[in-house]
Order: sequence, then structure tokens, then C-alpha cells
Amino acid sequence: MGELGEFALIARVIARLESGPDVVLGPGDDAAVVAASDGRVVATTDVLVDGRHFRRDWSTAYDVGRRAAAANLADIAAMGARATALLIGLGCPADLELAWADGLADGLRDEAALCNASVVGGDVVRSDVLTIAVTALGDLNGRAPVTRAGAQPGDIVGVAGRLGWAAAGLRLLQSGVSDGQLPDALRRPAPPYALGPVLAEAGATAMVDVSDGLAADLGHIAEASGVRIDLGLKALRTLGADGVTDDDLLTGGDDHALAFTIAGDATLPDGCIQVGTVSEGSRVHADGEQITGGHEHFGASD
Repeated sequence: MGELGEFALIARVIARLESGPDVVLGPGDDAAVVAASDGRVVATTDVLVDGRHFRRDWSTAYDVGRRAAAANLADIAAMGARATALLIGLGCPADLELAWADGLADGLRDEAALCNASVVGGDVVRSDVLTIAVTALGDLNGRAPVTRAGAQPGDIVGVAGRLGWAAAGLRLLQSGVSDGQLPDALRRPAPPYALGPVLAEAGATAMVDVSDGLAADLGHIAEASGVRIDLGLKALRTLGADGVTDDDLLTGGDDHALAFTIAGDATLPDGCIQVGTVSEGSRVHADGEQITGGHEHFGASD
């Protein structure tokens, strides 16, 4: 990186990118221009730090790019929106290999392409610690955003996507096992992006990206909506895999599934299953027991 220089690096990365239909003006100017036909822009951002959110001995640069993009694109989907663009901030040591930057750019580009979104710009700075900041933009296509505050007693709770796989994969990687579907699930999440807008159209009353664990993230819905959420472990286990524990299902993060509430008489879209119910009260319970836990960025074990 140090030998190539900032502007040559930016030109090298731009050459690996493609612009989708929402990009009016792509990388190369002081700012990009992205179409916002709805008149509103959904925006979210996330930061990944080497050694804390990813490890280069566990993941390739391409894996890190896919994961960094997924964490943000899933947040856009959880609002019921369609992702349109990503902006990338990269802080890296001067001795970082150029091939690593190439792999990162390719991973970001390919994950964004799953949503027909594009990497439209960003910034590069020298940093002692490799750090990746991603901002995602999205379009609601005329719909109201699906927030965490709309769940009502009588709703059911549903999930689309995998649960507990990434947590089980982390445990295997920590024990020295690097191959298999569970370690791969940590390296490259598989969020159900397309189901975010579908669920919004179907009448989802609240929705959240499961990044910090199902109990913790549904706890945000319970608190914001002033309701109690009851989960059934039997249904949740259908979203796991061999090696995934009940604790993984309830408190494991980084799978980026979509958890949502919807009217009790609604027909769930394909790819979604019912895992619980909403009633008067507070907090999240599983098989009758109150559940706490999940990832906390400034927790003692973080």
C-alpha cells in the first residue's frame, strides 16, 4: 500500500467496481450521486476492526469484504428497503499487501451485487490497525419504513434466514477447526435480503436484523413496542444445524437473519417460519423462561 500510494490505490479499487442502475454518478468525483426515487434515503453504517470483528488468519480479504457488506445490507433489508449503494472507509497499515485490498474490494462488490447495489465511493487513510467502515443506502420504494416499534399483542413472530450458525462457527474456529459450513457461515453470512421488502409488503409490523443475537435483537422490538415476545425452541431448532446449540440460536450473533412480527392471521412469505407470539407484557421469553444475552460491544467479554 505504501509503495503504491493513496490515489493509485483508489484508482486500482475503482477499476474493480461496477455501477448498477441506481448510480447516477459513480466513483471519481468529490461525491457520488445515487438515485432516490422514493424521495427518502435509508442509511446505516457499521465499523469492523481487525482482531475484534474479523481475523485475517481465519478469513480471506474476500470473506471480510462479503461480511462487511452483509452487515450493512441486512440493516437496510430490516427496514423493508431495497439497498442501492455502499460507501467504504478503509484505514490500513502502509505495509498491507495490495492483493488484500483487491480481495476486499471484490468481496464488497460481489455482496452488494446480490442486492443489485453498488460500491459508489469512500476514503482511504493510513492506520496502525486495519479498520473498515461501511455505509449503506437504500430506497423504500414508496413504503413506510418497518421499525422496531410496531409490534402488537396478537402478532406472531417470524424469522427468515439462519440462526446460531455463525456462533457455532466461531466456536469451531477458536478450537482450530476451520473447514465446514459453520465456520463458513461466520466468514460469509447469508442474509435474506430480498425478503425485507417482501415482508414490508406483506404487512410486517416490526423487523430487525439479527446481528447481536435473537433474544437481544427481539428485545429491542419488545422494548420499543412495549410488548412481550414468547419464542418456541422447537421451531427455532429448524433454523439451526448440527453443532448449533439452543444458546447459539437464542444469543448467537452475526448470522444477519431477519426477525419480524406480523398480524396473527397473515400468510408468511416463502422462506419465513413462525417462531413465537406477541402478547401484553415485556421482555423476551423462550419456552416460558425469560432470556437475556447477546453481543454487547462494550461488555466485559467483548
